Amino acid sequence: MKLTRRNFLAWAGLSAMGAVACDVFEDELKVQSPVALPEDLVKGKENWYATLCRTCPNSEGVVVRVIEGRAKKIQGNPNYPTNLGAQSARCDLGLQQLYHPDRLSNPLRLNGAKASGRFDSITWSRALAEVSKELESRDGSVAMISPPMRGHSAVIADEFIKAFGGKRIEFESLDLRTYRAAIKNVFGQDIQPHYDIGNAEYVLSFGADFLSTWVSPTQWEVGYGEFRDSDHSHRGIMTHVDSRFSVTASNADRWIPIAPGQEGKLALSIAYVIIEEGLYPSDVDINGLTSGQGLNALAGYSPENIGSQLGTPDNVLGSHSVSELIRTVAREFASHSPAIAIGGGTAGASTNGLFNLESIYLLNHLVGSVGKEGGVVFNPEPPIKGLKGYSNSHTLADIEELVNDIKASKIKMLFVYNANPVYGAPDWAGLEQVLNSNDLYMVNIGSFVNETNHYADMILPDRNYIEDWGNDVPEPAAGYQTIGVQQPIVNPLSDMDPRSSSDVLLSLAQDLGKDGNMPWKSLEDALKGMSDELFNLNRGSVSGSTKQEFWTNLLRQGGWWDKSVVGRDQSNINGLISKITDKDKEPNLSGNGDFYLVPFLHNSLLDGRNGDIPWAQGTPDPITSVAWQTWIEINDKVAVERGIREGDVIEVKSGASSITGIAFVSPAQPPSVISIPLGQGRTKGSAYATDRLDGESANVLNIIENNKIDGTEGLAWAATTVSITNTGESLRIAKFEGDYESREVGFTEGEELIKTTSPGDHDH
Repeated sequence: MKLTRRNFLAWAGLSAMGAVACDVFEDELKVQSPVALPEDLVKGKENWYATLCRTCPNSEGVVVRVIEGRAKKIQGNPNYPTNLGAQSARCDLGLQQLYHPDRLSNPLRLNGAKASGRFDSITWSRALAEVSKELESRDGSVAMISPPMRGHSAVIADEFIKAFGGKRIEFESLDLRTYRAAIKNVFGQDIQPHYDIGNAEYVLSFGADFLSTWVSPTQWEVGYGEFRDSDHSHRGIMTHVDSRFSVTASNADRWIPIAPGQEGKLALSIAYVIIEEGLYPSDVDINGLTSGQGLNALAGYSPENIGSQLGTPDNVLGSHSVSELIRTVAREFASHSPAIAIGGGTAGASTNGLFNLESIYLLNHLVGSVGKEGGVVFNPEPPIKGLKGYSNSHTLADIEELVNDIKASKIKMLFVYNANPVYGAPDWAGLEQVLNSNDLYMVNIGSFVNETNHYADMILPDRNYIEDWGNDVPEPAAGYQTIGVQQPIVNPLSDMDPRSSSDVLLSLAQDLGKDGNMPWKSLEDALKGMSDELFNLNRGSVSGSTKQEFWTNLLRQGGWWDKSVVGRDQSNINGLISKITDKDKEPNLSGNGDFYLVPFLHNSLLDGRNGDIPWAQGTPDPITSVAWQTWIEINDKVAVERGIREGDVIEVKSGASSITGIAFVSPAQPPSVISIPLGQGRTKGSAYATDRLDGESANVLNIIENNKIDGTEGLAWAATTVSITNTGESLRIAKFEGDYESREVGFTEGEELIKTTSPGDHDH
């Protein structure tokens, strides 16, 4: 019989009669009708809007799901060139950032002594009037600290600070100045290139944890998925060289541990083998690269000379010597075309970091992968006049110069724009001390209380990126012209009154007649002007019969791109090898101990910028599975020698500074290296960032010694040595792996049959 609605209802009625006849308990027939519907019941109409994620190392194209005016879900934009629908877990943090209970809602004015923490909530009109008055009286002595910025928000910030005779410093704890300098010297490019991992057959990477936090990880992860795809003629091969067992190292076919600062020698030794054995393609200009010297240009870099200097532990070599391993890697790299060499992270963070990175990127010239599919692909300048395809490259040395200018009263007013340099700079930089001066008027623009705005005179709440306009030229892009667009998707909650930081700067400049180079009423106005320029180009991924239709389609797509406009190879290879080898110096180390200190960006907290967001704190580290705490990675055999067990609170000391953290014992950790993540150790902020037990949260930046990188003055954050001491304290480590304590079985009659022996000290 066909099942119809009528038949179904008839059978249901008969079933009910049968139940009554069987004398079912009366309680079984009760039906609950709750007054309030369940919280997880989805109702209302959903809409999806394209925008840009701002909680990631590089802006990803995303779409946001909105129901009844509330943002509910963030996921990757399938059309956006750099992530193609993929997203990192960090993108989801935007929702908690948007609806965070501790988010600043109104302007705050200092009411008391500096650093007293006493602020009064005031109106925007009063706040802007006071800031305008201070700007007018301190004209010519104004500076700004911001994170790396691109797009029209960067243009507005630059023009604003120039109008008042100052400069803007783009600050990040682990700056990319040295990496950018290496790209400029080896490839002649100001804009970071795209590494076409998806079309490569071999990837040789040094230091850069590109599958976790380095530069544009989601972009590289998409390429890595294609690189490993069985649709390739054969599965790609990856070798990773790093002083720490990172996410990228764990995904490699071969991981080569190395002492920090020796990466350049290894790269040049690989180059030596390629030239010695004639493994380079016929179109590679070896005479040009070596100035006609051939192999003599790399005299002294043979694997037999270099092998003993790398600090590679014997237990990872198997039956090979280090020199044999170098030759094997060189042959693999040269014989699998296209091949690509990538360097960054710790490889560029020793005092000889520039030499290391230039040596690594030289390898791409030797295998003919420069400017080609599956190799190093260059990005073009953006099509809009005034927009740059790259952010500025400032270092901690620029912060130190600013500190001196404040002390000398050359800078009397400071804008801190969505940055936290007091937390992100080592104590010896001296920034915190000068911010406490009554002679300096500081305006902070941000969304949360932090270590820096603790010293502010005025705090102006910024809009979340889901509430605000914006655009970005992704760096790196995917090898062709790309502009991403950010649009306001929801309105601020009724009890919130944040304002767009770019609009605030425009308003201040207009009030004081300093807006001559800023011909826009608002950031939205600037974006519409950009849209009109793109419309007039009559090319690219967005079309429209009118400017308004083009603008609508631009927002719908989340950006504009044109695959036909690509970057050009501007490399000058003449004498390149000699220019690189002239920079070869042993890394300078300072500190107090026998261990190399290798800090690294936390997978979700990054450098601490996401520390106020509970999802970021609770996301387990991909390698250790630890969350909420500062863990210290130590080799298992070293731990046994030092009497250290997992969970012990250990002191890590360098020079006069020290921190404490919880020991994480790992057989994958090189014996000579101690690794500690950034991101914890916050002293001001929400409870999610600061509420920790003694010994379980610390800022590793505070024990980094004052070493600079030769040629760039960047912070050599991998040039510190430390000592470790067991404090005798112990805490439960918060990790997802091995949550249950082990015990020996065999205490009951039933367990006697399965009694086992303990596997050494590894009881987790």
